[in-house]
Amino acid sequence: MKYFLACISLIMVCTCLPLQAQEPDITEWFVPWENTRPRDPYVAPDGNVWFVGQGGNYVARLDPNSGNFKQFPLEKGTGPHNLIVDDDGTIWYAGNRAAHIGKMDPKTGSIHKIPMPDKSARDPHTLHFDDNGDIWFTVQGSNFIGKLDTKTEKVSLIDVPTPRARPYGIKIHDGIVWVVLFGTNKIARVDPATMSLEEIEIPRKEARPRRIAITSDGMVWYGDYAKGKLGRLDPDTRTFTEWQMPSGERARPYAVTVDDKDRIWFVETGVDPNLFWGFDSKTEKFISHKAIESGGGTVRHMVFDEKENAVWFGADTNTIGRAKLPE
Repeated sequence: MKYFLACISLIMVCTCLPLQAQEPDITEWFVPWENTRPRDPYVAPDGNVWFVGQGGNYVARLDPNSGNFKQFPLEKGTGPHNLIVDDDGTIWYAGNRAAHIGKMDPKTGSIHKIPMPDKSARDPHTLHFDDNGDIWFTVQGSNFIGKLDTKTEKVSLIDVPTPRARPYGIKIHDGIVWVVLFGTNKIARVDPATMSLEEIEIPRKEARPRRIAITSDGMVWYGDYAKGKLGRLDPDTRTFTEWQMPSGERARPYAVTVDDKDRIWFVETGVDPNLFWGFDSKTEKFISHKAIESGGGTVRHMVFDEKENAVWFGADTNTIGRAKLPE
């Protein structure tokens, strides 16, 4: 792109050691259904935490106060990948192996399936609400970014121009949809008004952004899974700044989120145990970290709960975790 003159600032980890000793307080609940890959928890309006069992074909609920779990079985072969909960408490999940988005009544467990309009869109991946209550989502292997109108149930799909781009993490800020393309060194920007897609290239060809977070100033943050960097895109200038993660190239950052203080939280999954890290986007320093007691295996996705000042995550060690953040 002729206007794209990106700059990279690589800041060595030795200058970014944690500034405070205070650690997040991490609690994990072991899910009673073994080896089912519980993942992608989401806090409902009533405080219950919902998640999917990708390897067990279920949606489930955790009451954090009692520690009780309840399972809602899905059809065999659904392979649920992600869920989100709307303001009414309705559960929406991605049927990753069954080419649909499911709408579930949390009281009865009844499910209404919304199929993809194109048979090639076989694997809905990660869901995200916009300000209108509609759902934007990625379709990783099929190379689409989609929108579901939750009222009409119309599904619109946008082709990603780069082949095998693997659209993965997705966030929305000021109405603009941002998606990291895990199969490439690119980030996609979608304008909902025109449904037009722009690809913005990270200058390093080997970069592989996997998850994404956006701070209140509109800066787009990502973890480079391939080379262990935390990156920031300035959408206005199209410039990039990157920091080497504390564990270096072996960090394998996967889950990434942001809190209400614009601190970035991410998990290094290339080390055992997985390490839960914080980064202050204002001071540009790594500020806090803690090992995940169960080991984590791989922590794939996280969400921030402002009410409890906590980050929720699922781990391949068959746990649902909560990290209470330092003030």
